[in-house]
Amino acid sequence: MIKSLQIFLFTFLLFGLPLVPLANATPQGATVELSQQDIAAAIKSYQKQLDTIKQQVSKASTDGQLNKLFEATQVLATDAEKLTTDLQPVQAKLQAQLDVLGPQPEPGVMTETASVVQQRNTLNNAKKQLDDAVKRSHAIRTGAFDLGQQITDLRRVAFKSQLALNTGSILSSQFWLPESSSQAEDLARLNDFKQQLEQTLDNSWQEEWRYGTLALLILAAASWSLGRYFVEQLFSWVCIRYLPDGRLRRSFMALMTVLITLFATTLALNLLTFAFSRVQPLTPQVQDFADGFMQLGIFCALIAGLGRAYLSLNRPSWRLAQMDDAIASGMRFLSPLLAGLAMAFGTVELVNNVISSSLGSTVLGNGLATALMALILFAIPIRARRIRFRLEQQGMHLEKRSAIAGIIHIVIMVSAIVILFSLLIGYVAFARFLTYQLIWVALVLMAFYFLVIFTTDFCAAIFSPQTASGRALKKSLHLKDRHLEQMTVIFTALSKCSLILLMIVALINGSFGTTTPNSLLQKIIAILSGEGLRRLNIVPSNLLNAVICLGIGIYVLRVTQRWLSLELLPKTISDIGIRASLVTLFSNVGYVLLILITLATLGIQWNNLAWIVSALSVGIGFGLQEIVKNFISGLILLTERPVKVGDMIGIGGVEGDVRRINVRATEIQLSDRSTMIVPNSQLISQNVRNATMGNAQGVVTVALTFPTDIDPEQVRNVLLSAYHEHDAILETPAPYVRFSQLGPDGIILSVTGYVASPRMVGSTKSDLLFNILKLLRANSVNLSSPKEVVFMKQRAKTLADEEEHSS
Repeated sequence: MIKSLQIFLFTFLLFGLPLVPLANATPQGATVELSQQDIAAAIKSYQKQLDTIKQQVSKASTDGQLNKLFEATQVLATDAEKLTTDLQPVQAKLQAQLDVLGPQPEPGVMTETASVVQQRNTLNNAKKQLDDAVKRSHAIRTGAFDLGQQITDLRRVAFKSQLALNTGSILSSQFWLPESSSQAEDLARLNDFKQQLEQTLDNSWQEEWRYGTLALLILAAASWSLGRYFVEQLFSWVCIRYLPDGRLRRSFMALMTVLITLFATTLALNLLTFAFSRVQPLTPQVQDFADGFMQLGIFCALIAGLGRAYLSLNRPSWRLAQMDDAIASGMRFLSPLLAGLAMAFGTVELVNNVISSSLGSTVLGNGLATALMALILFAIPIRARRIRFRLEQQGMHLEKRSAIAGIIHIVIMVSAIVILFSLLIGYVAFARFLTYQLIWVALVLMAFYFLVIFTTDFCAAIFSPQTASGRALKKSLHLKDRHLEQMTVIFTALSKCSLILLMIVALINGSFGTTTPNSLLQKIIAILSGEGLRRLNIVPSNLLNAVICLGIGIYVLRVTQRWLSLELLPKTISDIGIRASLVTLFSNVGYVLLILITLATLGIQWNNLAWIVSALSVGIGFGLQEIVKNFISGLILLTERPVKVGDMIGIGGVEGDVRRINVRATEIQLSDRSTMIVPNSQLISQNVRNATMGNAQGVVTVALTFPTDIDPEQVRNVLLSAYHEHDAILETPAPYVRFSQLGPDGIILSVTGYVASPRMVGSTKSDLLFNILKLLRANSVNLSSPKEVVFMKQRAKTLADEEEHSS
C-alpha cells in the first residue's frame, strides 16, 4: 500500500543502507570503532549496489528496465553525496583535535606521555580512514553519474534505432502473422506469467483471506465510483458555501474534479494491489506489472479527469471554456474512450514488456493500440465540426470558435493523419511514439490551462479588497487598494512564470506514462544549477532545444516587457521616463541572460570560448569601439538619467522630445514630427540643454517696440493684464514688465511670465500676442511701424550729419 502511494506521488523509493548519525562520533574507544564499521559497511553497500546496477545494465533489454536502472544510479549518487557531506563535520572535528595536540615534537626536544602519543595515533588513524572513505564515496558518486550518462546514451541509441525500424505495414501479412517460433516462446512466457497471476489470486482467495479480499475489492469499486461522486458533491458545497463569488469557484471546482478523479483512482488501485499482495509478496514479474499498471492507471485517470473538468457536463454554468452545451454533450464519451483505450492497450504493452515478448508480438500490440487511438484522435475534431454544423443548420446561435481552438483541431487532425500514414508504410514505433507524445502534449497543455486559470483567480481573490483575506491584509499591513492590486499582479506573474517553466520542461523532456513530477523537478534543478555549462556537447537535439529555448525566451521577454510597461509599472511608478528606463534595462539584461541560457542549452563550456573572447577583445579595440562606447553611454543614460524618455532637450542647435533610448542611439522627435537619431555618446560628451529636467517651468517673453510718445505706465498695465487673464500663466512667479531699451527706434518693453512646462511656451505666446494686440487697439496704443522706424533712423542720421558740419 505504501509503495503504491509513493508511485502515485511520483517518487522513487530510496534504497541503501541506513547510516548511524556520524555527527556524534568521537575518535576514542569503542565509539570510534563502531562508527568506522558503519562507514565501511555503507561504502561497501554502495559499491555493491553500483556493481549490481552495472551487471543489470548489460542484461537489460527494454527501455523500462533501463529507466529503472537510471533512477537507481541517481539515488545511489545522492546517497553517496549525502554520506560525503555527513563525514565532513567529523573530519573537521578530528582535525581540530589534532591541532589542539599539535605536531609530534622533534627527537630530543621534549618527551610526551604515552597517553598523548596513543591519542595522536588514534586520531591520525581515524582521520586517515575518514579521508579514504570520503574519497571512495566521491568515486562512487562519480561512477554512478557516469553510469547514468551511459544508460542515457544507451536509451537514446535504442530509441533512435527503434524509431527508424520499419517492421512492415499494418496491412501486410508480416504484421498479422509473426513467426511461429517467436509465437511459441511468447505463449510460454505468457503462460508462466499467467500462472504467477493465478497463484497470486489463489493465495488471496484462500478461505481465511477470502472475505477480506472481497471486502477490499468492493471498497475499491465503491471508492472509485460512489466515493468520487460524494466527494465532488462535498467540494461543490464547499465552493458555494465558503469561496467568494466570482471565477474562483469555477476554476477551483475544475481543478478539484481532476484531483478527485486522480485520488479516487489511486485509492482504488492501492486497495486492489493490497488485496492481492497482503497474503504473500508478489513475484518480481507480478510486482513490475503491478507498479506499471498503477502508473498507467494514474495517467489514464488524468485523461478522464481533465476531460470531465473541461466539459463540466454536470455544471455547465461553471464551465471554464466557451463551449455550447450541445457540443459538450456530443464530446462527453471521447475522453473516457481515449482513457479506456490507453488503459487497455497500455496493459497489453505492459504485459509484453514484463514477459519480454518477441519483436513481432510487441509490434502487433503497439500497432493495434496506435491505430485505434489515432482514429479516436482523428474523430475528435470531426465530431466537434459535425455537431457545430448540425446546430447551425437548426438555426441555433453558437459561440464563435477561437483561433487557438482552430489551430488545436488542425494539429490533432494532421498528427492523426501522419500517425496512420506511418502505420501504413511500416513505421509502427514512430507512430506509437508520435501518438503518445501527442497525448502527453495535450495533457500538459490542459493541466497548464487549468492551473493558470486557478492561480490567476486565486491571487485575484486573495488580494481583493472585497474578500475577507484582502480586508485582513489591508488591515494588518495598513495597505491601500492599489497596493493589493499590485500584489495581485506580481504574484500572478510569478505563478505564471513558474508554471511556464514547468510546462516547457515537461514538453521537452516528458513522455506519456513515464515522466513524473519528481523527474521534472530534478530537470529544473539541473537547468537552474547550470549543469549544461560544464561541457561542450553540441548535437542535433541540442540545436533543436536551443532554437526552441530561444523562441520561447523571446516570446516570454516580450510578454513580460509588455506586462511591465502596461500593467505593473503604470500602477507603481508615475514617471513615464523612469518606467521607460526600467523596461529598457530589463530588456537588455533579459536578452543577455537569454543568450547565456541558449548557449547553455547547446552545452557550451565557457573555457572553450576563451579564444573567442580574446578575438572579440581585439575587434572591440579597433572596429567595435564606437558601438561599445555608445552601448556604455546608453547604460549610463539609463542609470544616471541626465536625459530620460519624455524630456525636452536641445543638442547641436536642434530641440525636441526624447522618445526612446536604445542600446546604440537615442531617438529625438522634432517639432515637425520628424525623428533625429543621436548616438548615445554625444549625449554624454557634448553640452545638452534639458528644458524639462527637475520639473522646469517654461518662460514666455514678448518684446514689443512702441513710439516714444506713449504712456509707459499705461502700456505696462495693458501688458500685465493680458498675462494675468491667460489661464496658462502662473501666478507665482508673477509676470513682470521690463523697460529694455530707450533709443532712436522707440521704446522696447518686454513682458515675461511663467508656464508649467516648456512645451506650453509656443502656444501660450501665440495666444498672448493675439490678446495683447487686441488690448492695445482697445486702448488706442500703437506699435512702432517699420516705416516709422526707418524714418526715425534716417532723421537721426541727418541730425548727426548737421551737427558734424556745424562743428
